[in-house]
Amino acid sequence: MGLCGWIVFGFFAGLIARAIMPGKQGLGLIATTLLGIGGSFVGGMLASLLRGRPGGLFELRSSGFIGAIIGAIVLLMLGEMLLKKRR
Repeated sequence: MGLCGWIVFGFFAGLIARAIMPGKQGLGLIATTLLGIGGSFVGGMLASLLRGRPGGLFELRSSGFIGAIIGAIVLLMLGEMLLKKRR
């Protein structure tokens, strides 16, 4: 998948994750896209962890669309927890 594919993929994954997650997330277009792309890599790490592959947790792997959405939701929850501690 080329760069444009990653951008479109990340945008839609981040958009769906934001729609699923309750509350208001003040993210713009670029932040939503980066959320989806980051979610794909977090989803890949979670999949490696669930498979039980030795050393697989630190391998940089992307995941599919569902894994990207789950990873983006995890990132949103972590960000929300960190922001609540600051306030």
